[in-house]
Amino acid sequence: MPWHARLQLDYTRESARTVARFEHNGPLRILQSLYPEGDAICHNVLVHPPGGLVGGDTLDITATVAPGAHGLLTTPGATRFYRSNGPLALQRSHLSVAEDARLEWLPLEALCYNACNAENHLTLNLAPGAECMGWDVTALGLPHANQPFETGRFVQHLEVPGVWLERGAINAADHRLMQSPLGLAGHRCMASLFFAAGTPLDRIRRDAALEAARAVIDAHALKATAGATSPNPQMVVLRVLAPQVEPAMQLLKAVRVAWREVMWNLTGAPPRIWAM
Repeated sequence: MPWHARLQLDYTRESARTVARFEHNGPLRILQSLYPEGDAICHNVLVHPPGGLVGGDTLDITATVAPGAHGLLTTPGATRFYRSNGPLALQRSHLSVAEDARLEWLPLEALCYNACNAENHLTLNLAPGAECMGWDVTALGLPHANQPFETGRFVQHLEVPGVWLERGAINAADHRLMQSPLGLAGHRCMASLFFAAGTPLDRIRRDAALEAARAVIDAHALKATAGATSPNPQMVVLRVLAPQVEPAMQLLKAVRVAWREVMWNLTGAPPRIWAM
């Protein structure tokens, strides 16, 4: 029987501390709040105990960040979209960040198994003065297990309404898309890292973010398939193609550290779960 799991997570600022509260329905929840950087930044791990989605399953994730709060969300492992006999497997994430609040949306990769039918949908709403740093990493097939992505369909939707929209449909049977130099060029991991603001960034901050990202890219093995751009005054975006997840994630983590320093004057403290 398909599962429809829902999580509502709310970050609020109480005195000098960011506090997380949540409600859930079905197998979707967060673990204990952690404060490795002090009370101002609340780290949480989003857990889906089944570990993946089959056709017909839906995950609905809603996170809000109240004025002045700073939340960080990650996952303990990959989200897996398994083989489907037809029905869609859907993950929907709705993030809302209030004035002078910050959110870091850092889930680990989505793995698209052969013959999946899946959609990963992210919508980010930003109030004036709000800022969010996040990423989306997708891997097609399991190359280490010799299970290529030969059939199936995956739709990726990333949106800041009225500001930025990226939507792509990947069909394993579209060999021109999968193999062409104008498409994925044989790569099976695609990743984006974004810095989004509710108010246009001044030129100095945008240039600093671009320069920091490009410095990391230039020193990385994936520099030929990575690039950083600013599509509009409220966004800075890094995109990369890679043969597999690990080098792409390494690049995104390094740029995140650089952006935290130049945009927020923070160190790049990684979530503890990443070291386990």
